[in-house]
Amino acid sequence: MANSSSAHAATSRAAIILAAGKSTRMKSKKSKVLHAIGGRSLIGWVDALAREAGADKIVTVVGEHNQDVRAAAETLGASIAIQEPQEGTGHAVLCAKDALAGFDGYVIVLCADAPLIRAQTLGAVFEALASGADVAVLGFEPEEPGAYGRLIVKDGALEKIVEAKEASPKELAVRLCNSGIMAARKDVLYEALAHVTNDNAKGEYYLTDVVEIAQRLGKKVAAVTASDPDEVLGVNSRADLALAETAFQSRMRADMLAKGVTLRDPSSIYFSFDTVIEGDADVGANVVFGPGVSVGEDAIIHPFCHLEGARIGKGANIGPFARLRPGADMGEGSKAGNFVEVKKAKVGKGAKINHLSYIGDAELGPRVNVGAGTITCNYDGYDKHKTVIGEGAFIGTNSSLVAPVTIGSGAYLGSGGVITKDVPDNALAVARADQVHKEGWAVRYRAAKAKRKSKS
Repeated sequence: MANSSSAHAATSRAAIILAAGKSTRMKSKKSKVLHAIGGRSLIGWVDALAREAGADKIVTVVGEHNQDVRAAAETLGASIAIQEPQEGTGHAVLCAKDALAGFDGYVIVLCADAPLIRAQTLGAVFEALASGADVAVLGFEPEEPGAYGRLIVKDGALEKIVEAKEASPKELAVRLCNSGIMAARKDVLYEALAHVTNDNAKGEYYLTDVVEIAQRLGKKVAAVTASDPDEVLGVNSRADLALAETAFQSRMRADMLAKGVTLRDPSSIYFSFDTVIEGDADVGANVVFGPGVSVGEDAIIHPFCHLEGARIGKGANIGPFARLRPGADMGEGSKAGNFVEVKKAKVGKGAKINHLSYIGDAELGPRVNVGAGTITCNYDGYDKHKTVIGEGAFIGTNSSLVAPVTIGSGAYLGSGGVITKDVPDNALAVARADQVHKEGWAVRYRAAKAKRKSKS
């Protein structure tokens, strides 16, 4: 995100992430904000958003009951504030005050269950502060405003936030709704919060009351509108999680197409938050990208592939029905064909694993050719071991390579071999028993089996 205003250069930014909810509607053993969209937890999304938007300090507010959220937030590098008991959003922000001691600048309050807001949108909220507002609230215009709180704007200033159940018919006609995202100068935020009371039906301290209080204190309050209502989708249930996933996937598909990536059936292709695909790559139907995948230009991903933690080089050819697991590194022009699984293996330029093979904990040089049914036997029941195959080696069909083992450059392996010893460069290795014929054995075998069966 570009930092367009000179005010930002002089004004630090902090974020308070509200994550103390009890997640009851998710009906899950783990807290709501640890569920994932596009391979990243909800709290991971919001933490990354705060950092991308320039927050120098992040405070995550958690409850005593959700220690899993605390652990996740600490892993992300956030400071922790405890809200116990939970007495509303205003109370949550007050609980973060001590963690912001010594900070002086803009503070934005984010919801840990709203993962899809873009950094540019938060940039617009901060820009409102840089342009003179003391408080800025992010609004959006959904197709159906329904039960959302309304932002009431008068003469260009945000006058108040009205809950739908308390709104007049005129106020209900307003389409600008509250996203729950608010930013303010730190001093103004906590000055206003000091005046918030819990004199309401729920007996809670509401952050939304800051708007009217700030007005009474003579402060300037602004509303900023999100360009895409899907950005502010909140997740409270499995159904909401599915809606957010759909919105994220739609965004990713549109971004990929705009960057020059061919998607043969966009609605059937699923991306992760960090998927990187270069232009002129071609992705077939029913492909799933797990976290940590990068795809080079001109690569082809055929239908029904699952890719995770993998690098796919320029012009590589993957699938159909291939599985690339973490550590798979497919070199330029390489191939992993149908029903091939690659894990923690570097596959050299132009190397080919055409079908029905498992290559794990291995290093394949350029132009290696791996025959069908080949397995690198990398696990002895306790430890993993590495297979190294030199440049231009030819691995015969149905070979089992018992690691640790090295196949020399240019070597040939006869089909059906169990290779347990290193093979020199340009050698032929044959590791199978001589074929023996026992004449008439099949006749005698069938007769014995039939006799036994008739007796039983």
